[in-house]
Amino acid sequence: MSDITLNTAVASSPEAAPRTPPATVVGPVAWFRANLFSSWWSTAVTLLLAYLVVRWAIGFIDWAFVNAIWSVPNSQTQACRAAHGVGACWAVITEKHRFILFGTYPFDEHWRPALVCVLFVALYIVSAMRRFWRWELALVWVATLTAIGVLMWGGIFGLSYVPQERWGGLPITLILSTFGLAFAFPLAILVALGRRSSMPAIRLLCVAYVELIRGVPLISLLFMASVMFPLFLPEGMNVDKLLRAQVAVILFAGAYLAEVVRGGLQALSKGQYEAADALGLSYWQKTGFIVLPQALRLVIPPLVNTFIGFFKDTSLVLIIGIFDLLTAGKTAVVEQAWQGFGVEVYVTLSLIYFCFCFAMSRYSQNLEAELNRHRRR
Repeated sequence: MSDITLNTAVASSPEAAPRTPPATVVGPVAWFRANLFSSWWSTAVTLLLAYLVVRWAIGFIDWAFVNAIWSVPNSQTQACRAAHGVGACWAVITEKHRFILFGTYPFDEHWRPALVCVLFVALYIVSAMRRFWRWELALVWVATLTAIGVLMWGGIFGLSYVPQERWGGLPITLILSTFGLAFAFPLAILVALGRRSSMPAIRLLCVAYVELIRGVPLISLLFMASVMFPLFLPEGMNVDKLLRAQVAVILFAGAYLAEVVRGGLQALSKGQYEAADALGLSYWQKTGFIVLPQALRLVIPPLVNTFIGFFKDTSLVLIIGIFDLLTAGKTAVVEQAWQGFGVEVYVTLSLIYFCFCFAMSRYSQNLEAELNRHRRR
């Protein structure tokens, strides 16, 4: 009995309690020692880079905030020019933000493209939530895109008609990227399946489409859609320039996405196909319920990387005279009074692009982690 009491006392003593490892082995201190200060050479490089980063950050803060000029009376830029670049002239954004965001859209109707941007962002947020991944989401997309079209065009419900030539800025970028990727993704799936088809005609047609589109730059397709395509139309028939550019973007994005999807189909083990065949599933049942969900799960990073790339590539439509966000920003500083302050405009535009691209990147990381949770051990 005394031995049991002695063992119990030893087990409950502070010396027997589990101890945490020292901070030099695990934790932030250990990480810094292992990755940044592991040797004298690594320490020297770390200190040099830290010095450069801190010096650049201090200079940027002085330029962007401390010495910045936020507004000027009546577009008089003498104060900005007197700064000689020491401080940023954010007054150009204050004065030109409407033109940068909405282009040549009628000034009194700017609430309409602003509401369109809000609807696009709301549609992205709703579509990103997995609890809304039901067939009703397609109805939400149709209703939202219809409302966007009504707001941009007008002509009904008491809204004045605005031709597409007056559209510009952020709504054009969102329209081209959203419609482009929304139509290009199902096209890419069909092309990827066609490239693996057992029917030679379909396989050859899909291969020819992918190789032809991927073999030329997007600029050439935009030129073809803007200049060459109208030459083949009957006399008196005209297709809107924005629609022609949208079709070119869809075809180009579809070819690249098709190769990404095909990579996911090839990465899937042959046993999945054989198991689906053993269950007696038809081709479309096997593809829709077994093959495609797993293949798309494997290629989420390259898919989103392609989405981000095409979101930024919409700026190439400037070569055919469409005022997207980047073109509107460049045009905003053409005015004589604001020439020389393009850096502030480009910094603002880069922040807008960064917000959308970073949101897509973070969402893809979270989605990939959630869908592949069953793979963790």
